[in-house]
Amino acid sequence: MFAVSSSAIPTRVVLLAGPSGSGKSLLAAESGLPVLRLDDFYKEAGDPTLPLVEGSSDIDWDHTQSWDAEVAVAAIVELCRTGRTNVPVYDISTSSRTGVESLDIGRTPLFIAEGIFAADIVARCEELGVLADAICLSRGPLTTFRRRLLRDLREGRKSVPFLLRRGWRLMRTERGIVARHVALGAYACDKEEALGRLASAAAGRCRRAGAKAA
Repeated sequence: MFAVSSSAIPTRVVLLAGPSGSGKSLLAAESGLPVLRLDDFYKEAGDPTLPLVEGSSDIDWDHTQSWDAEVAVAAIVELCRTGRTNVPVYDISTSSRTGVESLDIGRTPLFIAEGIFAADIVARCEELGVLADAICLSRGPLTTFRRRLLRDLREGRKSVPFLLRRGWRLMRTERGIVARHVALGAYACDKEEALGRLASAAAGRCRRAGAKAA
């Protein structure tokens, strides 16, 4: 758990991006910082704006149009300003919102917002002055494929055929996914370097506004 500098005011967010299965949730939990799960902002099944995988009837849950970025950013800003916000409770297995819960991070000056679409809101969070850092966790396509499949099967997220089709597609495109996150302003690194950057942010050494990721 990181000791957070009391001088790091106002509250800021570290956006933790990366391919599905790269270990974002585990890393966020290991940091000991409060966490906002961006996956809870997915749209619900039946939403007419949900995109499809090209050449398939599968919904493309890895496309940015499958989640509500505007509501997610609003929740981040509210957490930064007030220390609390209401977030939807999302059931991935049924692709539906099952309720609403209150997230209270107290007076801590730093929290993590993690999810596969985190990089898509880097520019907006930087513009609003709430961004401490943006990280893209990257562990390699084969490692990520195994982690993702085991997790999704264990949690019963979707049908086995769907998970296999999605897993194969994501494994083939993972390097492009990471490159896209970097282009959006996230810094690509492994778990150990990510923990180091989180520690720096917790100590109040936030990246400069407008700085580009390496």
